This record gives sequence, structure tokens and C-alpha cells, in this order.
Amino acid sequence: MKRPLHRVFFVLAGLAIASSAVAHPHLYIKAESSPPSAMMSEGQVIGFATDKIRLIMERVGVDYDIEIMPWKRAYMLAQTQVDTCVYSTTRVPERETMFQWIGPTHENDWTLFGRTGRDYQIARIEDARRYRIGAYNGDVRGDTLLAQGFNVDTVPDKLSNPRKLLVERIDLWVSSMRVGTSLIAENGWSEQIVPVLTFKRTELYLACHKSVPDALVDKMNAALRTMNSEGVSAAIERKYNYVGIPARH
Repeated sequence: MKRPLHRVFFVLAGLAIASSAVAHPHLYIKAESSPPSAMMSEGQVIGFATDKIRLIMERVGVDYDIEIMPWKRAYMLAQTQVDTCVYSTTRVPERETMFQWIGPTHENDWTLFGRTGRDYQIARIEDARRYRIGAYNGDVRGDTLLAQGFNVDTVPDKLSNPRKLLVERIDLWVSSMRVGTSLIAENGWSEQIVPVLTFKRTELYLACHKSVPDALVDKMNAALRTMNSEGVSAAIERKYNYVGIPARH
């Protein structure tokens, strides 16, 4: 029996509407504890990068959860697990095709730290080739220097590098100025460890698994641009006393 034409029309129209209203995937967002961009407070993940990402999700209408875990595991999950993202991830050419990118949320620096009173004679990063450099396992700074032939020794936690530096098991330690100076101050090492050279600045992003749809990535980036132009991003940074880069429109 043939269906009436009007019934066929309504069925096709309903299918078209349903296909155009596909729900956004639930995103599983991972981060490393890195105050003040991401950290735990009273059982909740907060921080200036965290708050920006939460607001992006709210404006786009995406369901999500955020979990703090060791960086290497978080980074691996964003590469291998569908609908998973990780922040704050440095965007470098070697990683470009590995993720969908939302950002930049902020910038970061690559800084070498050394022992007070030692004459390193380092004016550029190439001058550091003769030294042993300590890095955090999975951190882009150490990975990049290692790939470029530098003598890099990695450790699984951030405190091990300054401790190794103090007992001369390494000559230099690569980190960011913010993380490095915070660890130094918190542990009373300000008279013993100092910045030697800031040799690079990079942009940090929310990096998502390739399964996240292009259209959703475009929406999230558009939401961030709007937040920047409205001054919302800058207000979030001020809340955490973070001096960041000018908002990008």
C-alpha cells in the first residue's frame, strides 16, 4: 500500500529537524593542578583558565565535567579517549594535527632556573647545550629540548627538579616563571635558585580529541572571542590576581 504523500512529507520533515538538532557531546575535561590556572578548592576545580572554560561551556550549552589528574595521564586521555579535552596545553607545530584547539586562553613562558652565584654565561638557549637540564615528565619544554638534542633529565613531579638543582644533580631546571617562582618561594629557596633565561613564549589552549565536531569547536572559539571583547576574560584573570596577556578579539 502506498503511503499518502502528506504523511511521507511529514516523516521526511521530522527527520530533517532531528538531524539539525543533534545534541553536543558531553565533554570530559582534564587538567593538571597548576595554580592559579587550575586547582582544587573545597572539592571543586577552580582557577582563571578553569573559569574561562566553564563559561565557554555555559555559553555554548555543552554538558561537561572537569577532573584534576597528573599531566601525562590527562594529556594521554585527550589523545585517545573520545570527547575528552585537556588544558592548559601548549600549541606547538608538533601537536597541531593531534587535537582540536580552543583558545588561546592565556600565554606561558619557557624559563631556565639555576643556582644563585653560579656563572652560567647563557645569553640564548643554544648556550645551555653544555648543561644538564631538569624537566617535568611530559612537559612540552623538556620534550622539545630533548628532541633538539639537549641533555634533558625528566622527573615525575615538579618538586624533584629544584631539589636536584640544589644538590647539583642537574645544572639547570626548565619551567615557567610563574610555576618556578611559586615553588621556590613556597619552599624557602629564594636565596638559592634564580631565573637564568626566559627563552620562549607560547600560547595555551584547551586541546580536545579529534572526535569533537568542528562546528562545536568553532562555537567554543567564538564564545571565547566574545568573552575577550567584552572584558570578561580579563575580569576573570583579575579575580585570581593573574597578570595575563591582553585579550585577543
